[in-house]
Amino acid sequence: MFELKNVRVDGILQIEQLTIPENQFTCILGPSGSGKSTLLRLLNDLSSPDEGEIFFKSKPVSYIDPLQLRRKVVMVSQAPVIFGGSIEDNLQIGLSFSGKEAVNAHEMESLLKLFMLDKKLSDEAENLSGGEKQRLSWARAMLLDPEVYLLDEPTSALDEETARTVLTRFYEYAQQNSKTVIMITHSKELAELVAEQTIDMSQYSIESGLS
Repeated sequence: MFELKNVRVDGILQIEQLTIPENQFTCILGPSGSGKSTLLRLLNDLSSPDEGEIFFKSKPVSYIDPLQLRRKVVMVSQAPVIFGGSIEDNLQIGLSFSGKEAVNAHEMESLLKLFMLDKKLSDEAENLSGGEKQRLSWARAMLLDPEVYLLDEPTSALDEETARTVLTRFYEYAQQNSKTVIMITHSKELAELVAEQTIDMSQYSIESGLS
């Protein structure tokens, strides 16, 4: 689905060739500073390489309208953006931004259950804990139904048991719906739980190459 050729980000990454397959769960592993988040941002054109080319479904990312690309390739950040208002408001706002129709309460409540969020749709989103905000942001991305999910440490604020349960449920969803998932994680245990491919950033990090 993605192919990177001779990609360089000065001082961070040097990637001669990297392919990320469609409809698989890929985990990106590596220490802090190894360029994991930079790689993720390259894939939906939030960052641009200094050299080289990135292809999405055989088309150069630089030729694709960024807004159209980001509707197909959605990122869930480690530090989620939470809007003022209720949980329902936060779930629906992504659909509004994307020009999609609102969903009903049953669909939203099913997502809260999937992500182990024991909350009411009317609850204030700003009162959630850090881990709950992460899961709310993740659920909001799922409502957008993109082709690709870019997940930047989506379980970093969760305890181990909750992280494993939520990630397993999401993996099953991705398998059943032929989704491509690319996830950054520091946890080799979580990667082993879901990864069909792993990317070791030590191969591509300029920092690692110099150490």
